[in-house]
Amino acid sequence: QLQLVESGGGLVQPGGSLRLSCTSSGDALDYHTIGWFRQAPGKEREEVSCISSEGGDSNYADSVKGRFTMSRDNAKNTVSLQMNSLKPEDTAVYYCAEVLELTTIPPRCTMRAVPNGSWGQGTQVTVSS
Repeated sequence: QLQLVESGGGLVQPGGSLRLSCTSSGDALDYHTIGWFRQAPGKEREEVSCISSEGGDSNYADSVKGRFTMSRDNAKNTVSLQMNSLKPEDTAVYYCAEVLELTTIPPRCTMRAVPNGSWGQGTQVTVSS
Protein backbone atom coordinates (compact mmCIF):
# COMPACT_ATOMS: atom_id res chain seq x y z
CA GLN A 1 0.00 0.00 0.00
CA LEU A 2 1.23 3.47 -0.87
CA GLN A 3 1.96 5.83 2.03
CA LEU A 4 2.64 9.11 0.32
CA VAL A 5 4.73 11.89 1.82
CA GLU A 6 5.18 15.35 0.29
CA SER A 7 8.04 17.74 0.94
CA GLY A 8 9.60 20.87 -0.49
CA GLY A 9 7.00 23.50 0.26
CA GLY A 10 7.83 26.92 1.65
CA LEU A 11 7.63 30.66 1.23
CA VAL A 12 8.77 32.13 -2.07
CA GLN A 13 8.48 35.51 -3.75
CA PRO A 14 6.40 35.96 -6.90
CA GLY A 15 8.38 34.83 -9.90
CA GLY A 16 10.38 32.38 -7.83
CA SER A 17 10.62 28.61 -7.99
CA LEU A 18 10.06 25.62 -5.74
CA ARG A 19 10.45 21.90 -6.25
CA LEU A 20 8.02 19.59 -4.48
CA SER A 21 8.73 15.92 -3.95
CA CYS A 22 6.43 12.97 -3.31
CA THR A 23 7.76 9.69 -1.97
CA SER A 24 6.20 6.56 -0.50
CA SER A 25 7.13 5.05 2.83
CA GLY A 26 5.04 1.98 1.98
CA ASP A 27 4.97 0.37 -1.43
CA ALA A 28 7.34 1.77 -4.03
CA LEU A 29 5.94 4.31 -6.48
CA ASP A 30 6.76 2.06 -9.44
CA TYR A 31 3.69 1.15 -11.47
CA HIS A 32 1.58 3.82 -9.74
CA THR A 33 0.22 6.83 -11.55
CA ILE A 34 0.61 9.95 -9.43
CA GLY A 35 -1.07 13.33 -9.49
CA TRP A 36 -0.64 16.63 -7.71
CA PHE A 37 -3.58 18.57 -6.30
CA ARG A 38 -3.82 21.78 -4.33
CA GLN A 39 -6.28 23.48 -2.04
CA ALA A 40 -6.24 27.14 -1.13
CA PRO A 41 -8.07 28.46 1.96
CA GLY A 42 -11.78 28.71 1.34
CA LYS A 43 -11.53 27.05 -2.06
CA GLU A 44 -12.21 23.58 -3.39
CA ARG A 45 -9.41 21.18 -4.15
CA GLU A 46 -7.96 21.76 -7.60
CA GLU A 47 -6.24 19.37 -9.98
CA VAL A 48 -2.71 20.42 -10.87
CA SER A 49 -0.94 17.70 -12.83
CA CYS A 50 -0.37 13.98 -13.32
CA ILE A 51 2.30 11.64 -14.62
CA SER A 52 1.86 8.12 -15.94
CA SER A 53 3.37 5.09 -14.23
CA GLU A 54 6.12 4.87 -16.86
CA GLY A 55 6.70 8.62 -16.91
CA GLY A 56 5.97 8.93 -20.59
CA ASP A 57 2.82 11.01 -20.25
CA SER A 58 2.05 14.06 -18.14
CA ASN A 59 -0.83 16.50 -18.10
CA TYR A 60 -1.35 19.89 -16.52
CA ALA A 61 -4.16 22.18 -15.53
CA ASP A 62 -4.41 25.26 -17.73
CA SER A 63 -3.57 27.45 -14.74
CA VAL A 64 -0.08 25.92 -14.41
CA LYS A 65 0.70 24.81 -17.97
CA GLY A 66 4.06 26.12 -19.12
CA ARG A 67 5.17 26.92 -15.56
CA PHE A 68 5.01 23.57 -13.75
CA THR A 69 6.76 20.36 -14.80
CA MET A 70 6.18 16.95 -13.30
CA SER A 71 8.79 14.19 -13.41
CA ARG A 72 9.54 10.88 -11.77
CA ASP A 73 12.57 8.82 -10.85
CA ASN A 74 11.34 5.35 -9.98
CA ALA A 75 14.85 4.27 -8.97
CA LYS A 76 14.75 6.95 -6.28
CA ASN A 77 11.08 6.29 -5.48
CA THR A 78 10.30 9.96 -6.08
CA VAL A 79 7.84 12.02 -8.10
CA SER A 80 8.62 15.73 -8.38
CA LEU A 81 6.79 18.90 -9.30
CA GLN A 82 9.04 21.73 -10.48
CA MET A 83 7.18 25.01 -10.09
CA ASN A 84 8.57 28.08 -11.86
CA SER A 85 7.28 31.63 -12.30
CA LEU A 86 5.17 31.25 -9.17
CA LYS A 87 2.25 33.59 -8.64
CA PRO A 88 0.39 34.55 -5.45
CA GLU A 89 -2.59 32.56 -6.72
CA ASP A 90 -0.44 29.41 -6.55
CA THR A 91 -0.53 29.68 -2.76
CA ALA A 92 -2.12 26.50 -1.41
CA VAL A 93 -1.49 23.21 0.34
CA TYR A 94 -0.20 20.79 -2.28
CA TYR A 95 -0.99 17.09 -2.12
CA CYS A 96 0.19 14.10 -4.10
CA ALA A 97 -2.17 11.20 -4.63
CA GLU A 98 -2.59 8.07 -6.66
CA VAL A 99 -4.65 8.77 -9.77
CA LEU A 100 -6.29 6.71 -12.49
CA GLU A 101 -4.47 5.78 -15.68
CA LEU A 102 -5.96 5.03 -19.08
CA THR A 103 -4.94 1.61 -20.40
CA THR A 104 -3.90 3.01 -23.74
CA ILE A 105 -0.61 2.31 -25.47
CA PRO A 106 1.34 4.14 -24.19
CA PRO A 107 -0.51 4.63 -20.88
CA ARG A 108 -1.99 8.06 -20.26
CA CYS A 109 -2.55 9.61 -16.85
CA THR A 110 -5.71 11.32 -15.68
CA MET A 111 -6.15 13.84 -12.90
CA ARG A 112 -8.82 11.71 -11.25
CA ALA A 113 -7.93 10.34 -7.84
CA VAL A 114 -8.25 6.61 -7.26
CA PRO A 115 -11.34 6.05 -5.09
CA ASN A 116 -10.18 5.41 -1.53
CA GLY A 117 -6.63 5.76 -2.81
CA SER A 118 -3.57 7.08 -1.03
CA TRP A 119 -3.02 10.78 -0.30
CA GLY A 120 -0.12 12.53 1.36
CA GLN A 121 -0.50 14.93 4.27
CA GLY A 122 0.23 17.96 2.12
CA THR A 123 2.93 20.62 1.98
CA GLN A 124 2.26 24.36 2.21
CA VAL A 125 3.34 26.62 -0.64
CA THR A 126 3.08 30.36 -0.03
CA VAL A 127 3.88 32.86 -2.77
CA SER A 128 4.15 36.34 -1.34
CA SER A 129 6.40 39.36 -1.36
